[in-house]
Amino acid sequence: MTRVFITIDTEYSSGLVTDLSNQDRMDNFARSIGGITPEGPAGITHKLKLFERHGINAVFFVDPMAALVWGVASIEDILKPILDAGQDVQLHCHTEWLELAGADNPLASKRTGKNLFDFPFEEQCRILEYARDTLMAAGASRPVAFRAGNYGADDNTLRALAQLGLEYDTSHCPALPSGAARISLGSDVLDPVRHLGVIEVPVGSIGTLSGGQRHAQITALTLAEMEAAIRHARDNGRCTFTLVTHSFELINRRKLAVNRIVRRRFEGLCRTLAGMKGITTGNFRDDPPQVAPSEANSSPLPASPVRTGLRYAEQLVSNTLYGAL
Repeated sequence: MTRVFITIDTEYSSGLVTDLSNQDRMDNFARSIGGITPEGPAGITHKLKLFERHGINAVFFVDPMAALVWGVASIEDILKPILDAGQDVQLHCHTEWLELAGADNPLASKRTGKNLFDFPFEEQCRILEYARDTLMAAGASRPVAFRAGNYGADDNTLRALAQLGLEYDTSHCPALPSGAARISLGSDVLDPVRHLGVIEVPVGSIGTLSGGQRHAQITALTLAEMEAAIRHARDNGRCTFTLVTHSFELINRRKLAVNRIVRRRFEGLCRTLAGMKGITTGNFRDDPPQVAPSEANSSPLPASPVRTGLRYAEQLVSNTLYGAL
């Protein structure tokens, strides 16, 4: 069986902050977490209902850093529906909130930065310790897995995670251009590998016509591409395949409008996973990824001119009708 990990980066948006008031927080929650639209919610509660309907395990990587400005209760509001649904909660972290925190920045230096790799090892340890403890204070179990905001991790991040007792990281995205992330693993590392004290679980990808890779994110691939990538992983004996989405990706956050193309894509993915032979869905709490055997065939799904052309057409329609996130 190949285990597919549906991972949902679940986060308030620092970019949508206006005045840090409680009303500002509630509006951010509606746009970034709840996905509240005139057509109904299309955020995490919508995803949770789909997962329940189709018997899917998922992983919610929850960012607790907004607690720096809105308190732990703001994170409790995120966690409650996820925990009530019995889904897995793991740790996410966007360091952009440190600048908004001002004097409440937990670092003695009050340093700020967009990515974890902007900070030295000791400060990364402090940031991750704060994030872990805040997530637990909001009601989550002790996390065992992590993904950096913006995939902005480096080797010091992995060393910090190992020191704090987190066993898994999934910040390595082989499809990202060089420099976007700084973990010392190449684009050829597509399956779980032990690295610097943790098991690194790469984000899935497919091949591109130019010879590169495209990351397996709900907004980046069509349903046909995701289905083909999962079948390719299964048929080549790969143990895992990791997909990424966000709590807000089914809507345009500024317009508060459902993106019907992406929502239909995500709903189709859930139906596919429920019915595809040789496929199961996993999480880090109950059945975490294992290091891939050395003989595993770790090649991505080869590029297809037909699938690529259909994606270009679908993305053009999506962007024209619904705009950017």
